[in-house]
Amino acid sequence: MKLIVGLGNPGTIYSGSRHNIGFSVIKALSRIYKIPLKRDALVLALAGKGKIDGESLVLAVPLTYMNLSGRAVSALIKKYKLSLNDILIVCDDLDLEFGKLRIRSRGSSGGHRGLRSIIDSVGSPEFARLRLGIGRPSRGNADAADYVLSSFTKKEKTEIKAIIENACECCRVWAAQGITQSMNLFNRRRFSEDE
Repeated sequence: MKLIVGLGNPGTIYSGSRHNIGFSVIKALSRIYKIPLKRDALVLALAGKGKIDGESLVLAVPLTYMNLSGRAVSALIKKYKLSLNDILIVCDDLDLEFGKLRIRSRGSSGGHRGLRSIIDSVGSPEFARLRLGIGRPSRGNADAADYVLSSFTKKEKTEIKAIIENACECCRVWAAQGITQSMNLFNRRRFSEDE
């Protein structure tokens, strides 16, 4: 059993924001692989069990706010008796250019509050994470917190579908073939290179 968790903030006010791109990936995986997400109060998340390429897994989006994501992730790990090697966290990244993906087997939070919460809750940075580049604000003095909670620009919205599809494919490869293969395939390219 594996677990893929997309990070974001619950509520319609945050829907479609840059910070919620992890939610968008999980919702797309849910549609593609017909894995319904249902509220599970025990794990503080919307979650669903299913299969991707024959691999049993759970998809989840925490119903906590971003900075409390670790509460949901640790509850999911406990409920499904998973090791840290069995989880993939999908989140936004300010330090990656828009559209770029980066998957790693471990790492620091890099200032991301959701990742920091998970590291604190599980007591280790030894879990895979797929970071999706949202870029930095074009104005140097713009507030990063406001930027991540803002919507994508009109131009970015024309590209977001392909970015999410590429992220879903990366998740599929991670689930079916492992972290090394997903890093080899996805860390070298932007979303548009195989179109």
